[in-house]
Amino acid sequence: MTSHSWADFRSAEPDFADAVRRRFEQYKHHVLATVRKDGSPRVTGLEVEFRLDEPLLGMMPNSRKALDLRRDPRFAVQANPGPDAEMADGDVRMSGRAVEVTDPALLARFIGEVKPPEPFHLFRVELTEVVRTGLEGGDTLVIQVWRPGRPLHTIRRGNDDGSADAAP
Repeated sequence: MTSHSWADFRSAEPDFADAVRRRFEQYKHHVLATVRKDGSPRVTGLEVEFRLDEPLLGMMPNSRKALDLRRDPRFAVQANPGPDAEMADGDVRMSGRAVEVTDPALLARFIGEVKPPEPFHLFRVELTEVVRTGLEGGDTLVIQVWRPGRPLHTIRRGNDDGSADAAP
């Protein structure tokens, strides 16, 4: 599956990218899924930092999630749903491949902006999918899906008849 940088995503769908970023920036902690050595999923808490013009995933040295990503870079990160069941701003998820940042200049810039506890691992994301799910008009479920090389795909599902209307 093709993956792209945050800049590619933002260039292709700027309004959607802004909405996704705002949703992640509402809360500090989110949920990261990685793949364990035995192939089973691992779900852990994580902070997503939008720095250096992209979302970055920082982790403690040799944490299980960092070791998972070094071995198998596939990930999904789900935005914190918030304090209640309303989720007025929708539900947002990014998935793809996490690539460890090793460039000393980029690491120095990140440290200068964030001041993380050191040492640490830092990963940038290569996106394969971004999804936002929310309600429209109180009773219509709206699912927006972006994948590299494709236009934003929107699906609307109403409560009245269970039908789905997929917009191109």
